[in-house]
Amino acid sequence: MTWKFLHPSRVAGAIGGLFCMQLAVAQSVDDLFEVGEERIVQAQAQQEQINDIVDATEDLFEEYQLRQREIEDLEIYNNLLRAQVNAQRRELNQLYTAIDEVGLIERQVLPLMTRMIAGLERFISLDLPFMLDERLARVTRLRSLLTRSDVTVASQFSNVLEAWLIEMEDYGLTGEVYTDEIVAADGVTREVELLRIGRIALTYVTPDGSQAGAWDQANRQWVILPPEMIDEVRAGIDAYKNETPAMFVVPVPAPEEG
Repeated sequence: MTWKFLHPSRVAGAIGGLFCMQLAVAQSVDDLFEVGEERIVQAQAQQEQINDIVDATEDLFEEYQLRQREIEDLEIYNNLLRAQVNAQRRELNQLYTAIDEVGLIERQVLPLMTRMIAGLERFISLDLPFMLDERLARVTRLRSLLTRSDVTVASQFSNVLEAWLIEMEDYGLTGEVYTDEIVAADGVTREVELLRIGRIALTYVTPDGSQAGAWDQANRQWVILPPEMIDEVRAGIDAYKNETPAMFVVPVPAPEEG
């Protein structure tokens, strides 16, 4: 085996070359690490930007959904308001029509009430002559009521109807006892006690019990009753005063032939 020995200068050059190569490799690795770090930093910065954009996008989307719901709610609310406004317009038109009709009705009702009051007065004058002062005073009040501007037509009409109901129901279906001054059957003005039974009978008896009379509607005058009727009329008066059932006889007009 033959050994070859290199010249020392060559060995030194080879070692120097290796050292330079190691330095170059080390420098390249450092550069690579530095570039990698820079890229990592840039990637992190870009990821942060992306995250910010995603967050902003999500916020915008949530805001959009919120506004969309508000728009939908407003549309529903506007539709309801539109329906209410339309209904109010219809009611307003009906009110205008009713106001026009009220004017017409008032022009028709006022003459009607005037005729009703006149008819009531005539009815009282032709009816049995009981409580005339009170009944005719009611007619006077009704006429005065029609001239008052502070009373509505409805209230005026209600009062006229009430007066007619009093005549038809209260007086026609009830009885009463009261004291009044009349020109009796003998032509003498007397204060007597009267008994009215609906519109069937109207009788009286003097306070001393000496005379009893009854109203003759056919002849429009008072007539003296027989003496035996005095106790009957008095019994009827006592029954109405005490509100107790009793049997008594009163004169009634004969039924008219049809």
